[in-house]
Amino acid sequence: MLVLLPPSEGKAPSVAGAPVALGTLSLPGLTAARRTVLDALVGLCRGDGERAAGVLGLSKGLRGEVDRNAGLPEAGALPAGEVYTGVLFDNLGLAKLDAEAYARAERSLLVFSGLWGAVRIGDRIPPYRCSMGVKLPGPGALGAYWRAATEAVLPEVAEGLVLDLRSAAYAAAWKPAGEVAARTATVRVLHERVVDGVVKRSVVSHFNKATKGRLVRDLLNAGAEPAGPGELVDALAALGHRVEVAARGTARRPWQLDVVVAEVH
Repeated sequence: MLVLLPPSEGKAPSVAGAPVALGTLSLPGLTAARRTVLDALVGLCRGDGERAAGVLGLSKGLRGEVDRNAGLPEAGALPAGEVYTGVLFDNLGLAKLDAEAYARAERSLLVFSGLWGAVRIGDRIPPYRCSMGVKLPGPGALGAYWRAATEAVLPEVAEGLVLDLRSAAYAAAWKPAGEVAARTATVRVLHERVVDGVVKRSVVSHFNKATKGRLVRDLLNAGAEPAGPGELVDALAALGHRVEVAARGTARRPWQLDVVVAEVH
């Protein structure tokens, strides 16, 4: 099972220590592309700070991120699972997993990134600020840039079920195709409630990240290894989740699953 995750905008504080070594990161086929994006981002942030903030879409309160990006080559690196601190990762709770569940997380989780392309949770990277929606001088629009790099690399590691929990911006960096698409499942979270005796459903926005984090946590804790989307539906149901098949996958599109929740939190 391969689980594709978005990163979080929130990152851990910078730390002292050894800097990132690009050659040690997972998916070595992305090394050259990572170096290109890193050099472009650092070069941008070491130049005109106002221009860099504009390119990165940073508010005045986040201008310190420009300075942090400028120091990335020397910044202390942490395991990626510790760098990302947003809602999805809080609910995934990597630090609370037992040793076996954490080992499964190291094997199966792949976090997409505007700067690194995609990393495993054990890959050591420094905290940074660069979303997939950025258009960097040189590489250009990062979604398109990474798509060209990942198409030659990711099909080799996408064995068995691919559970795609990425947001739209990060899904642009790699689109499963062919037989990989047919065993890929995407997830939408729906809030079901009764209003004046009528059952209504609405798509969950912010809290869908929390639900997706809990889904992955439950699969890891249970040691579930579904071989395909159909088995995933059964595995999640056994773990107490209500899952419906909205569309079955084909060679042109992934399966679409709806996770129905009665409460959003």
